[in-house]
Amino acid sequence: MSEQTTAVQVKILDKEYQVNCPPSDQEALMKSARYLDENMRKIKGRGNIHGAEKIAVMAALNITHDMLRKNRLINETRQSTAQQVKDIEEKIDSVLTSSSQLEL
Repeated sequence: MSEQTTAVQVKILDKEYQVNCPPSDQEALMKSARYLDENMRKIKGRGNIHGAEKIAVMAALNITHDMLRKNRLINETRQSTAQQVKDIEEKIDSVLTSSSQLEL
């Protein structure tokens, strides 16, 4: 059974929006709205982009770029960690094989 949603008000670039979300996601929604607002204010503050829509698109592009870069780094770290675990397992297997041969 899905969780009921409630309307939550968020303020982004001095404009209020009502967003429906489950109570369990409200804190994350508020944090996301603050993050987006901060990004949009930085872009607006630079003064070279005008209009809320253009500012929103630039903020979305910046946030998406950061997310994709972080995802790539996470995947690279996972691959590196998996290789390190595989190397350790091979060393353990080698030591165990050597040890069992010595016992014979």
